Amino acid sequence: MKLPVPISFEFFPPNTPVGDDKLKTVVSELSAVRPEFFSVTYGAGGSTRDKTLATVSAIAAMGYEAAPHLSCVGSTRDGIAQILQTYRAQNIRRLVALRGDLPSGTATAGEFRYAAELIRFIRETQGSDWHIEVACYPEVHPQQRYASRDLLFFADKVRAGASSAITQFFFNADAYFHFVDEARKLGVTVPIVPGIMPILNYARIAQFAQRDGIEIPRWVALKMEGFMDDAESIRAFGLDVVTRLCRRLIDGGAPGIHFYTLNQSPLSLEICKRLSSTPEAA
Repeated sequence: MKLPVPISFEFFPPNTPVGDDKLKTVVSELSAVRPEFFSVTYGAGGSTRDKTLATVSAIAAMGYEAAPHLSCVGSTRDGIAQILQTYRAQNIRRLVALRGDLPSGTATAGEFRYAAELIRFIRETQGSDWHIEVACYPEVHPQQRYASRDLLFFADKVRAGASSAITQFFFNADAYFHFVDEARKLGVTVPIVPGIMPILNYARIAQFAQRDGIEIPRWVALKMEGFMDDAESIRAFGLDVVTRLCRRLIDGGAPGIHFYTLNQSPLSLEICKRLSSTPEAA
């Protein structure tokens, strides 16, 4: 399967041995498209630190590049250095560096306030042999009121030493292209890879979108709501919507696609299959 741009996939750490086994199967299935890497999320305040490490280690042991998320809020410099030492010992050199969220009830933010501070710490203490991904938000970070300020925070992360960026998921291609254009005006030159969420469970994704300030086009929302409990129609329509979105992004110059898989493979694989064929044949 030959794809027009590099592909990557994101997982969350499973909570059970059954989930661990299932994820290994999902990784094997998704490896058919030869992804650039698999990333693994990191809970608020590092709450899934050990599970993230175990999942990343399992993926690396299967022979694939794994990129753990690393959030800094609530962390110390010594703690972050210890985590990086652990990853280095396993020959893991790719990270997704995030500010992250504090666990509920936690009072202190630790020694880092922003992701840019984490990135500078990594570059100053670990050298240049890490590929550092950062997050960005085409439709503005949900906790940021002003788009211009959010863009400046992103540019600061890049100046701190980010290698590339992955966006929050979105359904509005124009928002992505506008964001990239504005970032380039600020001198940001790193690749900005769109993050894409296949529509497996529309109600769940609608909740994510509402929480994070992500626009679902009205016509898509109405169509989905009209399907009610018709899972097959939701799946088919969702595949069409997301495939068209990916094609438009690729045609517009997106340097890759990063899929938020929710630890599932069928929809991401089907979208990749469609992207590997010509639009007329899809």
